[in-house]
Amino acid sequence: MTDWIHQVLDGYIKEGDCCIDATMGKGGDTYYLCSKTGIDGKVYAFDVQEDALRQTKEKLDKHEMNAKLILDGHEHMKKYVKESEVSCIMFNLGYLPGGDHHLATKTNTTIEAIQAGFELLKTGGIMSICIYSGGDSGFEERDGVLEYLSQLDDRKYFIARQDFPNKRNNPPMPVFIIKL
Repeated sequence: MTDWIHQVLDGYIKEGDCCIDATMGKGGDTYYLCSKTGIDGKVYAFDVQEDALRQTKEKLDKHEMNAKLILDGHEHMKKYVKESEVSCIMFNLGYLPGGDHHLATKTNTTIEAIQAGFELLKTGGIMSICIYSGGDSGFEERDGVLEYLSQLDDRKYFIARQDFPNKRNNPPMPVFIIKL
């Protein structure tokens, strides 16, 4: 799933761009964004768990990459990101793999973060939201985020989502939003 999402995003990110990983986790997307933006780019990554920052820092250090790792909720991204021409913002909703399942993204703060991201995203920029549902996190966040997105002006945002009808156990749902 991650490789497929990255393939979609590849056409929107170039060397020197500014990007945001709104849900750092173990650093996979932060690493991806750093590899795409290069040494002249800027990547901000957010998480509320110190373990996520530690794991991501180790991953980036191993590959001699640099990003601004921020121990704060993604809903506060505008407090840290001053660039107004962000090319890509990535979200992976749910909880840190292998971490405390009670420390998961929440509907209200995720929607706040999406709104903040829209203000930072440049025209032609892309936001990806990988929605995990079922299990410990239930369906509340998925339903709330999809309801919010359905109300956006289609003259300002192009939204595409991918469902996997033959996959069992509530597979992740990737959503891509392009700011028009």
